[in-house]
Amino acid sequence: MEWLFPVIVTCALYLLARGHDLPGGGFAGGVTASIAILILYMASGTRSVEARLNVRPVRWISAGLLLATLTGAAATVFGYPFLTTYFQYLDLPHIGKVPLASALLFDIGVFAVVVGTTVLILIALAHQSIRTPRAPRPVDSAINPGSAGEIV
Repeated sequence: MEWLFPVIVTCALYLLARGHDLPGGGFAGGVTASIAILILYMASGTRSVEARLNVRPVRWISAGLLLATLTGAAATVFGYPFLTTYFQYLDLPHIGKVPLASALLFDIGVFAVVVGTTVLILIALAHQSIRTPRAPRPVDSAINPGSAGEIV
């Protein structure tokens, strides 16, 4: 299952990149990337994954919200309504014309929010599985006389 991680992440990046032209985008790519991380947790266990994979979910969420908000607000700077996208074809040598839209930046922000939120939930659930139960508290006979088998 660990070998699937790079394949699924590549698929997630493909969904992210094609989202402004075809079905896909930040949400679909983010959910797909989250599935890749979930598979790692299932295959290797919590401690192993967190020793190798350094994902800071709060930073991903913060950066994603900031990028999505700034991308949406950038249109107002140029006199367009909020979340208006800019679109142009970029002519790359040996590749040809590639569509380029500012919606991709918004999608990257949504991708980061979805991955960050899902990983935050996953970490919270995974840490519940490695918690050890609390030891029973010793009974204090001064507070609760007779509870420790004493005759009062």
